[in-house]
Amino acid sequence: MAPVSPTQRILSPDDVVDLVRSSFGPDPRVVDCGPLSGGGFAAVWWARLDGDRDVVLKVAPPPTARLLRYETDLLAAEARYFRLVAKRAPQVPVPPVLHHGRDRRLGEWLVTGRLPGRALPDLDGDDEPVRADLGAATASLHRITGDRFGYDAGRTGGPTWSATFTAIIDDLLADAADWDVALPVPPERFRALVARHDALLDTVRRPALLHFDCWDGNVLAAPAADGAYRMCGLVDGERFLYGDPLLDLVSPLLFRRAEDEPTHPFLRGYAEATGVPLVFDDGVRRRLALYRMHLHLLMTVEMPSRGITPDNDPGRHALLAELLVRDLADLA
Repeated sequence: MAPVSPTQRILSPDDVVDLVRSSFGPDPRVVDCGPLSGGGFAAVWWARLDGDRDVVLKVAPPPTARLLRYETDLLAAEARYFRLVAKRAPQVPVPPVLHHGRDRRLGEWLVTGRLPGRALPDLDGDDEPVRADLGAATASLHRITGDRFGYDAGRTGGPTWSATFTAIIDDLLADAADWDVALPVPPERFRALVARHDALLDTVRRPALLHFDCWDGNVLAAPAADGAYRMCGLVDGERFLYGDPLLDLVSPLLFRRAEDEPTHPFLRGYAEATGVPLVFDDGVRRRLALYRMHLHLLMTVEMPSRGITPDNDPGRHALLAELLVRDLADLA
């Protein structure tokens, strides 16, 4: 089966058997397995083991794959994230970490338990309760405080949010130069707009735990006792960092603006869980514009590494360019 992107290893059922054996030994045995779709970074398969035990196997990119600067050691980061959430916010349903391994022949991989439910885009009923649950779960995660801003384990970060956010944007602009990514405006304009908002960014004094990647495909739901869908899983925590809680209000409303939809069920669930209404004053609006710009810049810069070109996906290129121009206009 061909990978979705060059960062995804091509796996076979035999590879899955090898990785499960390297994780747990000869028992349990793999009864069945298959690929999971939806992501574009790692190769992800499900496997059913003896005793009807289902696990998810995620395999890191091959060593020859070119990655973005912030994508260093993402599988190890995901293992740390799931363990941290299980310990500090057990009410948030994340997969249990069963094994994280590295091997010269097999590479790096992560095995977790497989959570029940289906991703939000696959639901055939009312998803508002699920989105409200996600808002409440996100508020719980934001109560966890890091030692510094940014990524953990010696990756990009710093003592202040402005310095950290500037470094994150600089990394993406350096990646854009390395990959020869055409941006809708010169890189200097991104840097100038971020620098102009240093004081605003530094009103954020506490590095809150951020999932960052809470788009619909990473949210699982299943019917509750009353038949209504409720959230039962939050997956793909590999891109987590510590920073402004407002950054986590962007991906759940992908390609939209939180300030334009204050009654959105995600925002309602978040506000109810914090006990504090969300007030979209000028400072909040500007921070949200910065974080939308960051996400749209990341999605633009990562396209070549995922094998996406203007020829094979012109609509995606055009949409992200339009959104970046809008973000920059909002900030200017």
